[in-house]
Amino acid sequence: MIDDKRKTEARENFSQYLKEGLIEKKKHEEAKKMYIHNSEISLKLAEKMLDDPLKPYLWSIVVSYYSMFYIANAVLLHLGYKTGRKIVHKVTSDALIVLVLHKLKKELIEEYENIRDDALEIASMKSEELLKNYELELDKRSKFQYNMILKVQEQMARTSVKRAMEFVLEMKKLLV
Repeated sequence: MIDDKRKTEARENFSQYLKEGLIEKKKHEEAKKMYIHNSEISLKLAEKMLDDPLKPYLWSIVVSYYSMFYIANAVLLHLGYKTGRKIVHKVTSDALIVLVLHKLKKELIEEYENIRDDALEIASMKSEELLKNYELELDKRSKFQYNMILKVQEQMARTSVKRAMEFVLEMKKLLV
């Protein structure tokens, strides 16, 4: 779950990013298409790397994260926001919390309404989990150590690919 402190921090940061030009109101259809394409390619590549005999688990994690990053930026462009070139990963993370969290909740509520009576609770937890997974992958990509045993690397890579697949799937629904 994304706690209230993190949500408040994201809102404050987002306001500052707008003032500093680190994110701006702007639509860009070609960039959005490029981000979607890059997300799809990255996700396919991350999956393929899991079965590669070289066992490039570090790169599977990195590429999984980037599939999430690209689709997140496609959604932000769809909503009319373009990130700049500085601290773009942090800006994207905060912008997702401010601009997308409530939309994910709404989308998931509509999906789960037909399946469960408690759709609100599930959708709320699920949408926050998706964005939390984005942050976890951002951290993992930054901290991944080369000297981890291969089995741990593989498990972390498989988790990254699974998270990225789910994140990309849910974010694409917001592009309709």
